Amino acid sequence: MINPLSISALALAAAQGQPAPAPAADAATSEAATVAGAGALATTTTAAAQDTAASEPTQSRGDVIIVTARRRTEAAQAVPLAISVIRGDSIEATGNFNVVKLQQLAPTLQAYTTNPRNTSINIRGLGVPYGLTSDGFEQGVGIYVDDVYNSRVAAATFDFLDVAQVEVLRGPQGTLYGKNTTAGAINITTNQPTFDFEAGAELTVGNLNLKQGKAFVSGPITDKVAARFAVAATSRRGTIYNVTTDRWINEQDNLGLRGQLLFKPTDDLSITLAGDYSRQDPECCGTVFVRVGTTQRALNRQYDALVAAVNAANPGRNYAVPSRNPYDRLADLDSPLNAGNKIGGLSARVNWDLGPGRLTSITAWRFWDWKPENDRDFTGLSIVKASNNPSQQDQYSQEFRYSYEGQKIDFVAGLFGFKQRIDTQGLEQQGSDASRWSLTGAQASNPAILNNLTANNTQFLKSTSAALFGQLSWKVTDALTIQPGARINYDKKTGFYERVVTNGAGQVISCSPAPAAGSVLAAQCGIYQPQRTEPSVSDWNFSYDLNVNYKVARDVLAYATYAKSFKTVGINQNGLPLNADNTPNLDASTVDPESVRHFEVGLKTQFLDRRATFNVAAFRTEIKDFQATVNGGQFGTVRGYLANAEKVRTQGFEADFKIRANDRFTAYVNGAYTDAKYVKFTSAPCPPELSGGTFVAANGSQQPGPAGVPGSLSPRQCDISGQQLPGVSKWAASFGAEANIPANILAKQGQAYVGVDGSYRSDWNSNASPSIYTEVQGYALVNFRAGFRSGGFDLFGWVRNALDKDYIETLQVAPGNTGLIAGTPGDPRTYGLTLKSRF
Repeated sequence: MINPLSISALALAAAQGQPAPAPAADAATSEAATVAGAGALATTTTAAAQDTAASEPTQSRGDVIIVTARRRTEAAQAVPLAISVIRGDSIEATGNFNVVKLQQLAPTLQAYTTNPRNTSINIRGLGVPYGLTSDGFEQGVGIYVDDVYNSRVAAATFDFLDVAQVEVLRGPQGTLYGKNTTAGAINITTNQPTFDFEAGAELTVGNLNLKQGKAFVSGPITDKVAARFAVAATSRRGTIYNVTTDRWINEQDNLGLRGQLLFKPTDDLSITLAGDYSRQDPECCGTVFVRVGTTQRALNRQYDALVAAVNAANPGRNYAVPSRNPYDRLADLDSPLNAGNKIGGLSARVNWDLGPGRLTSITAWRFWDWKPENDRDFTGLSIVKASNNPSQQDQYSQEFRYSYEGQKIDFVAGLFGFKQRIDTQGLEQQGSDASRWSLTGAQASNPAILNNLTANNTQFLKSTSAALFGQLSWKVTDALTIQPGARINYDKKTGFYERVVTNGAGQVISCSPAPAAGSVLAAQCGIYQPQRTEPSVSDWNFSYDLNVNYKVARDVLAYATYAKSFKTVGINQNGLPLNADNTPNLDASTVDPESVRHFEVGLKTQFLDRRATFNVAAFRTEIKDFQATVNGGQFGTVRGYLANAEKVRTQGFEADFKIRANDRFTAYVNGAYTDAKYVKFTSAPCPPELSGGTFVAANGSQQPGPAGVPGSLSPRQCDISGQQLPGVSKWAASFGAEANIPANILAKQGQAYVGVDGSYRSDWNSNASPSIYTEVQGYALVNFRAGFRSGGFDLFGWVRNALDKDYIETLQVAPGNTGLIAGTPGDPRTYGLTLKSRF
């Protein structure tokens, strides 16, 4: 029988930077050596086990995985919720170097990015609405690093730095975590300062001119103060060749630093001060031509005809995309590209043991600076020659949490406060080909009408949040536990948005009252509309959950959960749609909170002396007033704003299996089925095949034309009820295995090993309103590695996407309803060599 107190002591010592106490006899057998990376989900190890990795196999039990998902240290198999635990060495071995890449290990995690700001992290299909990011809504998946909430998903695109473990929690987590999260949480724990000296370094080189270096050092300063410092740097050539600039784009250029200082004046009190800074400065993020899909726009106003018209108006130009095969990885983007990105902050974490309980305080400040430059027309034509929306964020958070463990009662209670400000200065400017592309008749022949037409946007968001939360565990019997939880939450959001439009001569234009039809001003107002809004909203919410779990047998835990949760109110920060009189529709300034009902049942089991683990869960989540992204198809409408879909539902099941047959072989396979759909969304934006024509009469006297037929009448909005949510694959899986044998190389006794891991995702759609043109085909990726390790030394070669599979990461609909679809192809086959050393 494993002693939970021994488990807690080991984990707590590691968290506080103390040497681990000797395990009790009944726990010792659970600490057998784990093959690095082989059990990518839910594995653990100790330094002592690593040092004896070359020993002969023993009949030891399987691993005990320590987590802090419920704000206390406990074995993962004892936690009555669906959780994936991914160790730091597994992340490194499989090449999943940031949160976006973790979806290759955790099938129910969906992560998509067109640039660091426009990054979506979803669990079971929920989290943030798929499409252009808005600052005015909350994330449904919380990202925590050492207990500090990271409000911007941009943090997910940075390399992991000195990470010990990542826990992916599925389902609402508002009664245990500071910021309410309706879909789940990603809990990242970094390695902490130690009172024993240790250091390590890692160097990786590979094709695409990959160079990556990592290093850390940790140890005592005095008998009560310890420090740790880590650094990581990555550079890699881009994967798309831009023929216009004669260079590779979408490169990697990352630098990360983290420092921590642990002060431990007594055995009961520890104070950790931490600071981190990360920088990205790549030429990114460009797309390639993927396809053209016919819209309802007049045939001579669609992509191929417009290109022909531009060429006819410019004899000798003969513009054509460099390739219509996206896997040639050729682009011809003519606007500057940049994804400059800086993120960092400071935190103070205090843990004070008070007998049976612990008081924790987490104080943090974080910043995020974003300096993008984009080519928004996705072509080598000068249609939109600048699209830049730099922003700066500051956030402050304070959490107080008290956790108590007793014979019959455990509980966690917390207070959380959060304050954030985001300032954005946007600029979008039309180019010399814009008139030919966007206007008709004689105006199309006059480039001066739209050339240098500029929209300057100024906006800010002030967000304040406060919460009281807690969860109680009542151990009714040794087998039965009942866990109720509750949360009271207050949110206030205040925003400001102003768009000032100037013509090519630098003169400010006004579009109210509506200019005369056919005038130059009307043409310009059809591209950019001046606007000013100052939305403000506040809201109180109460949510709760109830978990009942029963220990059927020593290694079999069954649980059922019901949660009533919410995502708080949002505001539209990117401008509003227009009324018929060209005034902003102020009714769209705010969006209602989401109302979430979540049901889940699960079974967690271990057998074969805990060498095998099999967990299964089934879930159903229903959301009323789902906060969806609405994208405008024309240049003249707002790029994207939030609206409420009446109802969304996601349901499915997950299964995780891992076996550690012996010290020489481990394997895992994980699978998920997710059926996520709009139950009711009657006023959604229309997909491109139902857009671009003349709108049907507002009085309902006309019927829309057939999809994809040029010149047809277009619906004003579409009913997409019953269609699948974007970004979600119905089927997803990951797998891996590793085997080793004793070996002696260069007088070093150790292990020679080989490993494989891979993932699969079925088809999914890449548009907010699913389109026949944005269906992304499913794909499977397979990776291999082989190497030798001995004690703290590890040398291995790796091949990722070993079969050189062509696949698309995301598709985008170009503005203007011309039918152009652009996209980002996934990484080709990459290979390299990694050397790691610890001392």
